[in-house]
Amino acid sequence: MRIFYTCKQAHQKLSENLDRELSLAERTQLKIHLSMCRSCTNFGTQMRTIRMAMQEMAKGKSSDRDEP
Repeated sequence: MRIFYTCKQAHQKLSENLDRELSLAERTQLKIHLSMCRSCTNFGTQMRTIRMAMQEMAKGKSSDRDEP
């Protein structure tokens, strides 16, 4: 097991973390990487923002269907 994730691995784990809970080892390795990599930290923030925006849009679309 490698101690440090590459940026590609960190991006994958950030994406996976939106859909499932990461293991303790995965979370630890990701935290280590993010503590040293501003680019991946920004990527994670962008991914969460996009996810929240899409969820809000979905809520709005379902509300629109209820109106006459």
